[in-house]
Amino acid sequence: MQWSDQPSKGSCLAVALVAAVVLLASTFGAWSQRAIRMILPFAPGGPADAMARILAEQIGTTGGPAMIVEPHPGAATVIGTELVSRAAPDGNTLGIVSNSFIMLPHLRKVNYDPFKSFEPICRLAGFVSLVVVNGDSPYHTLADLIAAAHGRPGALTLGTIGPATASHIAFVMLSRAANADMTFVPFNGYTAAIQSLLGNHITAAIADYSSLQGELKAGALRALATTARTRAAILPDVPTIIESGYQDVAAEFFGGVVAPAKTPPQIITQLSSLFTAAMQAPKIKEKFAALGFYPGGECGADFAALLRRVNEDYGRVIRDANIKLE
Repeated sequence: MQWSDQPSKGSCLAVALVAAVVLLASTFGAWSQRAIRMILPFAPGGPADAMARILAEQIGTTGGPAMIVEPHPGAATVIGTELVSRAAPDGNTLGIVSNSFIMLPHLRKVNYDPFKSFEPICRLAGFVSLVVVNGDSPYHTLADLIAAAHGRPGALTLGTIGPATASHIAFVMLSRAANADMTFVPFNGYTAAIQSLLGNHITAAIADYSSLQGELKAGALRALATTARTRAAILPDVPTIIESGYQDVAAEFFGGVVAPAKTPPQIITQLSSLFTAAMQAPKIKEKFAALGFYPGGECGADFAALLRRVNEDYGRVIRDANIKLE
């Protein structure tokens, strides 16, 4: 699935958006007098965390309600997601979701339904994800890494956030397509995986550009491929896994926001308007671009439809590859 940005309409749009946010904030009622909790089911420091904090700051500084990002990682995002599903449907508790929100129920029993336990608000961003190795690694292309895995079955290790995440599924898809026996090493967050790679404790990693950019620019890490279907504008020289010879291997990552089921429609509409205004602000587009993010935009029924398409895609991949959560 491909998502793209829309061009900025300039300063006049920015002024109009700020005015809209102020107007909306004045009509929210009692719930907006309290800080809205945005529950993050991942460890701090990853792309979803950065995305949520950037948008929360934008909303708060342009007249909207205060929003606080609360990390509740654990159990492959189950802990934080369940917390949101049990929260009062009053607009004061929201959930940050990513691909695992849809994928995990295909792999294990969870105490929520992604389509019945939540109200979709908006897809907020898409993320650039990369396969990387240490800067002093002998592997300069994805083909080099796969050839080494063929030569030493089980000896090469690839770490990423997991298990039961989109990055984990991307690893499984690549391993199967390449018929390469590599050992998967799960981490609680991308930062931990990157630190392990920098210390040469693992051979390679899958992580997002925002978590990798400092090490990539410094040459401490080297990008071999992006998991997306097309090359990333911020890294035009890095090929896709598809271009590297594996036609059916593509994984695109997104971040979004949901509310507990039965949250009143008027609150969902107001929240959608807040997040839409924030995403369209020119300075947010600049901040997102610097991190390798693509602003989202699908809200309400459109976001729900997108989630259902992603659900069908993941279900098919998991069934066809017989992927199981160990």
